[in-house]
Amino acid sequence: MAAVIFRNDPAFEDAILDRASVAFGVFDGVHEGHRFIIGEAVNTAREEEVPSAVITFDIDPDEIFAADRLKKLMTNETRIAKLAELDVDAVVVLPFSREFAAQSPEGFLNACFGSAVPSHIHIGSDFHFGRKAAGNVESLRAWGAKRGMTVHGHELVAEGGVPVTATRIRGLLSEGKAREAASLLGRPYTLAGTVRPGRGEGRDFGFATANLEVPPLLLAIGEGVYACYAVVEGERYRAAVNVGIPATFADTANQNIEVHILDFDKDIYGQAIEVEFVEWLRAMRAFDSADELIATVQANIAWVRENL
Repeated sequence: MAAVIFRNDPAFEDAILDRASVAFGVFDGVHEGHRFIIGEAVNTAREEEVPSAVITFDIDPDEIFAADRLKKLMTNETRIAKLAELDVDAVVVLPFSREFAAQSPEGFLNACFGSAVPSHIHIGSDFHFGRKAAGNVESLRAWGAKRGMTVHGHELVAEGGVPVTATRIRGLLSEGKAREAASLLGRPYTLAGTVRPGRGEGRDFGFATANLEVPPLLLAIGEGVYACYAVVEGERYRAAVNVGIPATFADTANQNIEVHILDFDKDIYGQAIEVEFVEWLRAMRAFDSADELIATVQANIAWVRENL
């Protein structure tokens, strides 16, 4: 596990980055393309026998500049923790703000690195920084050349002839394509939340649910019913999951994730659970009768039991 070092911690020392080989980016999702760039930074570090590091921000810049349309793939805390699981010596977390971003590209880089400049920096070819995102790979090369830093601008990893990006993964998830998104993430798309009391209809119908309220910013997955795994106290259980407000109960519903965990009847109110999305089963819809609702849900549960 890599050391996580926050730049705004009084104990931070610029020297951690001096002559190191680093990968720089936001890395929301820590997906296949991100891991390639970080892996290249590690390879360079090993070849030159220098430390390796990931440089990232404490928040996603789009939380400031595109908050109305952003759907994050994970929380900032989870993103940083996932980066720390990779084979690097350190994860350096820079505080991001509107003022920080408004600096000139050169001022931005000076603020990032101080007097300690890496020997190598690995970035994606779409890397931009500074005021109005005016900085790019070429301007970073010019800045680095004066300081003995080699800049490696990598073409984005592609799958199916299309670059692997967080935006592409968000698009797949919004369409319910959980399996396709997982292939680009390198793992199932996962949501976490705390179990809250729900409406109670599920228990009345014979399939109790654990109800999660997830902030819209973190709800990248599209509405529908999914085959999933639920992780409760470290144990994985098969689950059928509704995402979105059930149309039949639209007047009284507020939970946006309802998790029916198969073969499970513990009281987990107030506990945090994780949901791993595996397969889209059907769209959300209103039912003409309780019997039709029950039969459909039972069929979804049977599919999960037989296929997961």
